[in-house]
Amino acid sequence: MHPSTFPFVFLFAILTSLPGVSGFAQPRADEATIAYLQKFRSAYARGMLDAQPELITAYYDEAVRLMPEFQKTVMGHAHASSYHQAFLTCFTVQNYDRTETEIIDLGTQVVEIGSFSMKVLEKTPEQQHALDGKYMTVWKKQGDTLTLLTEAWNYNHPLEIESHLKFTQVPTVDISFQAHLPIDTPLRFELAALNQLMEATVTQHDAHVWSQFYADDGMFLYSRNPVYQGRKALDDFFEVHAKESPIFEKLDIRNDRADDLGQYVIEYASHTAIIRNGDFSGVFTGKDLRIWRREPAGSLKIFRHIGMYD
Repeated sequence: MHPSTFPFVFLFAILTSLPGVSGFAQPRADEATIAYLQKFRSAYARGMLDAQPELITAYYDEAVRLMPEFQKTVMGHAHASSYHQAFLTCFTVQNYDRTETEIIDLGTQVVEIGSFSMKVLEKTPEQQHALDGKYMTVWKKQGDTLTLLTEAWNYNHPLEIESHLKFTQVPTVDISFQAHLPIDTPLRFELAALNQLMEATVTQHDAHVWSQFYADDGMFLYSRNPVYQGRKALDDFFEVHAKESPIFEKLDIRNDRADDLGQYVIEYASHTAIIRNGDFSGVFTGKDLRIWRREPAGSLKIFRHIGMYD
């Protein structure tokens, strides 16, 4: 062991010996960042209620990526604006609430995770719907400036209007059919290997191995489900989920971006699944935003994860 690792290992041993301490100090954002993100949440609610998407998109980076549930990935500021305009053309938002769960400062990027609830009136046909969900946003830091780089969200429950949340007039990118990252760095090699193991694990319905991809304090924001956090909740979820999963004739998991932030890695992943379940069969695609954390022993574990179906 290199001498420079001794202080870290010693500190880790002390922390993990204390009750209720995971060994990791949560990289909490500073007060200025927290206040700015609060301002965005307020602007988001106002933009939805007043049908003014420009209040939301004013915070977007030019290279923003939207990862909505039931819609393929939306890339770029102009197309993100058209997505929000399409949503507000189809729905009148009667109530909207957005609540932060945690804000994590990862150095050059900041991650916020939270929940939202809204009541919308579908204009054609006129019908009210209650939508509850969760989100993960990634912000880019440049000096004292924050711009929203990525916004991903899904819903906590099945929706009768899932097909109505796909807006064909919005330009999108089918990320699962795009080229994956070339495997030309140690990190990309590692992620490619992990994704191949995940393919085998999911297709074999191996709940025990599936759960081991996640850190003991990991969080999974899965579509049509509540949030699962912590070892027991994750183990219990994958035990049930693996049994309920269909037969996978083919599963391809890949990534098109991975931001190396030191101890943390933000991976933009996607999948194509050919499945059958009884007489039903089909080809489905989806997308994932995963934050991996380098554990003391050196392995990468999923720290935070949100997944969306296309």
